[in-house]
Amino acid sequence: MSDLESFRQETRAWLEANCPPEMREPVRDEGDIYWGGRNAKFKNEAQQKWFEAMAARGWTVADWPKEYGGGGLSAPEAKILREEMARIKARAPLNSFGIWMLGPALLRYGSEAQKRELLPEIAQGKIRWCQGYSEPGSGSDLVSLQTFGEDKGDHWVVNGQKIWTSYADKADWIFCLVRTDKANKYQGISFLLFDMASPGVSTKPILLISGNSPFCETFFDNVKVPKNQIVGEVNRGWDVAKYLLGHEREMISGGGLGTGMMSIGKQFSTVAAEEPVLRADFADFDVEVMAFRAMSEKFMDEMKAGKGHPAQPNMMKYVGTELNKRRHELIMSAGGSAALEWDSEESGGGGKARTWLRTKANSIEGGTSEVMLGVVAKRILDLPGA
Repeated sequence: MSDLESFRQETRAWLEANCPPEMREPVRDEGDIYWGGRNAKFKNEAQQKWFEAMAARGWTVADWPKEYGGGGLSAPEAKILREEMARIKARAPLNSFGIWMLGPALLRYGSEAQKRELLPEIAQGKIRWCQGYSEPGSGSDLVSLQTFGEDKGDHWVVNGQKIWTSYADKADWIFCLVRTDKANKYQGISFLLFDMASPGVSTKPILLISGNSPFCETFFDNVKVPKNQIVGEVNRGWDVAKYLLGHEREMISGGGLGTGMMSIGKQFSTVAAEEPVLRADFADFDVEVMAFRAMSEKFMDEMKAGKGHPAQPNMMKYVGTELNKRRHELIMSAGGSAALEWDSEESGGGGKARTWLRTKANSIEGGTSEVMLGVVAKRILDLPGA
């Protein structure tokens, strides 16, 4: 038996013994997702048991180095863990923008002191992060951002506004793009980290068409940020930002929407048996999901080997988000008039309808589908005039 085969058997046995049955059921509402943070509460004992078991092994971030709170697994071992978790339909033990976005950026650009202080806290779910990128006048053209950090010697004083800041009202800290040089558009941005409890930070939830408010406006009014809370070099934050955006787009395409990237035909087998046109749509969707999974695995393996194309996350983001929107269109079609119900206990507070409406933002957040297609046309297909 090879080392990897042995690892698979041991991992499978451990997961069977330690993943509670409740943590193998589909996510039904926001409470089923554990985000960690200073004010975090577990929904139930099963959720706590699953998180603590995985965190103790470093498997909330299985492929991070052990000295930074990770599991120290090789790329093939981490892939096996993902496969075995998917086999039993195990939920992620911890959802975190720190894991999906900030952590990879810190591993590449952070100081050794930052890595040793912040990465273990991310791995253990002690700090909940949010992302301060978009502004009212700076969305797709992010480098036009105007939030400004004035140099005061041993600290910056930050003033400005961010928008579409996911869960800012629940976050402990923010990783934030701040202009620190007004004369240079690209080489005048710094990547700062600061506590959301700092004086001068305020948030205002934005009510969406789904009736929920996961996004916020975030305001900075003379916020003091110590000089050591910068990642990378002063005025070189755009380098960090671009690297992080690649991981964000991977997260949106596969990680954040990963629970939706599964077969839909089995879920609605009864409906499909009675509706041949819908059955064909389900089959077509399932084939595309399998193709997407294969593409994602290939791209991730290439990126971990240092051979990935820098525009691959753009392609993944576009395909993944369009698939997720299509998935929920099919769910609504299969649900008929009952899927339109908005408030009842039976419908989980209108879960299907609200989630369907929420997916409309997938093709906007993290870079619009139009921008993603433009990048693919220019950088992968090398089309003239793109």
